[in-house]
Amino acid sequence: MKLSERLRSVEGTAADAPQAVSLPVVSPAGGGETTTTAAPPAVVVLAKSSPTPLPGFSEPYESRARGQQPVDAFAALKQRAATALFERLGSRFNDSATKEEDLRSSAREELTRIIDAEQVPLSAEERSRLVRDVADDVLGYGPLQRLLDDPAVTEIMVNRMDQIYVERHGKLTLTESRFSSEDHLRKVIERIVSKVGRRIDESSPLVDARLEDGSRVNAVIPPLAVGGSSLTIRKFSKVPLTVRNLIEFGTLTPEMAELLNACVRAKLNIIVSGGTGTGKTTLLNVLSSFLPNDERIVTIEDAVELQIQQEHVVRLESRPPNTEGKGAVTIRELLRNSLRMRPDRIVVGEVRGGESLDMLQAMNTGHDGSLSTVHSNSPRDAVARLETLVLMAGMDLPLRAIREQIASAVNLIIQISRLRDGTRRITHVTEVQGMEGDIVTLQDAFVFDYSAGVDAHGRFLGKPVPTGIRPRFIDRFEDLGIHVSPGVFAAPLAPAGRA
Repeated sequence: MKLSERLRSVEGTAADAPQAVSLPVVSPAGGGETTTTAAPPAVVVLAKSSPTPLPGFSEPYESRARGQQPVDAFAALKQRAATALFERLGSRFNDSATKEEDLRSSAREELTRIIDAEQVPLSAEERSRLVRDVADDVLGYGPLQRLLDDPAVTEIMVNRMDQIYVERHGKLTLTESRFSSEDHLRKVIERIVSKVGRRIDESSPLVDARLEDGSRVNAVIPPLAVGGSSLTIRKFSKVPLTVRNLIEFGTLTPEMAELLNACVRAKLNIIVSGGTGTGKTTLLNVLSSFLPNDERIVTIEDAVELQIQQEHVVRLESRPPNTEGKGAVTIRELLRNSLRMRPDRIVVGEVRGGESLDMLQAMNTGHDGSLSTVHSNSPRDAVARLETLVLMAGMDLPLRAIREQIASAVNLIIQISRLRDGTRRITHVTEVQGMEGDIVTLQDAFVFDYSAGVDAHGRFLGKPVPTGIRPRFIDRFEDLGIHVSPGVFAAPLAPAGRA
């Protein structure tokens, strides 16, 4: 049966109109106050049967207040409004030529007319909520839509259908939003992954995808997710952050920004190191803003996140295998292919496997100025992590040879961390100086000053400060005519404790 036919088959069972109707004011979490208002004859109350759920639409919330029937008149009204909306605009929902904004605008206009025809006494707030909820469920992502629209929310974490956390300003908080059922959550997940040509079911219970705005999505469903389907969305900033923004946030200082700008222009090979959610990709975006406009840039990513602003850019994205396990294109294959594309710069979103060997070889064979990220907790850990990743390439190389590759290829490691107060700070800018015996030698140029302590709100007062040691690559700057202010390396600081 077609979707439109299924929607037309949805009918409510009308009971005798009572003298008054309890209309729960439903919050995104399904709770809310109950107010009693006089009901006109046109009000339909479903007392014996729940409305049939629409495909992709939430199940009606059931009121759990003592003495009430398990019927939610507000949810029933939402159901009827959604059904009527599909009857009027159903053909346009599947029309790929219709723009999302036009469809949403038309849907809101039709919903207003539908609600007027219902003649239900709703306050302005209830009416606005009804229109928004129906539009979000039918056209958007249900209770997630408002979180996606909130610019303060940077990450959304759905642990189960009734537990949704968000990250705001670096802090995790539990929201009042929830899905009405596991089925509702699954329908939203399926809607997300289907838009990018992926599928998720018991035979393929986890998937990586992205929303139309570029936000990164990871979904896991049962049987792998034991407590119910899980969904994580890392939102994609519509406007890329600039170096000025990071200075204002305290992530870096003007002196550090001047040094990093010079490092990028001097074509140093740079690795951004950090844990999950520390802002590695954001920092990589800022570093890429220093790239000259007259250079050819090739970016390689698992899921496109980089927002390179230069014009001469080729963006490559890996491809997972199809349902038959074929057709995959890996980061390593893309990296090898990029060497034949005459790149001036290669930017790899993240190295996490054997492609690290190919990247190091590219850095060592004339492709200077490459940028990438790696998961690790310190500059020394970043070197060890690269050693491990090179071994994953399947080449039987002695450890010393791997370390020599790293010491020769990588010039600078930038460590970014998420501190206890939720802020992201650059904690180390470290030069890779070479080999001393069997050890890769590192020298910090900047470190974060933990000794400054915290304020009354627990926020760190420190900032990245120079160690007073002049990096060896400054000589390279002078050869290229790149000048750095003498004050950049002033004010030496004894190493401070870590958070």
